[in-house]
Amino acid sequence: MFHVGDTVLYGTQGVCKIEGTEENDLGGNTVEYYVLRPVFDENAKIYVPMNNQMLLSRMRDTLTDQEARRLLDSTSDAELVWNEDDTLRKQQYQAILSRSMETELLSVVKTLYLHQKEQKAKGKNLHISDENIYKQAKGILLCELAFAMGISQEEAERLLMSCLSKQK
Repeated sequence: MFHVGDTVLYGTQGVCKIEGTEENDLGGNTVEYYVLRPVFDENAKIYVPMNNQMLLSRMRDTLTDQEARRLLDSTSDAELVWNEDDTLRKQQYQAILSRSMETELLSVVKTLYLHQKEQKAKGKNLHISDENIYKQAKGILLCELAFAMGISQEEAERLLMSCLSKQK
């Protein structure tokens, strides 16, 4: 159970602050919602029904500064997640994005970073779906790292890229 004022990671939306709760009448049924405000997009608002377990399961506590630093330090240990079948790979990555677990996101980012590096060496680019997943996964990860460490997303990206550049 989350409370007003808590900061959470919500799926692909990134780090959000729970601003409050609201009740809305939908066809005679009153539904209570968490009202989330993304910390890096204050113009957006997200409503998460408190009675929808699937959507609530996409909310989790954010990393602490120490956990974020440990995550970056574990880049070399992050498992590579690659499937030669484009369709299966896309499905696997979409499932990882929807869970938004930081270790899985790091694995996807590391895998696609290294694959992109290989492709560039051959004069090629990433497959468009891989490029989109890479951007999404990296965006979620950077949002959480920046928030947890109290730094800008640009600085979080520099730290992450520094860790990834040491990978083979």
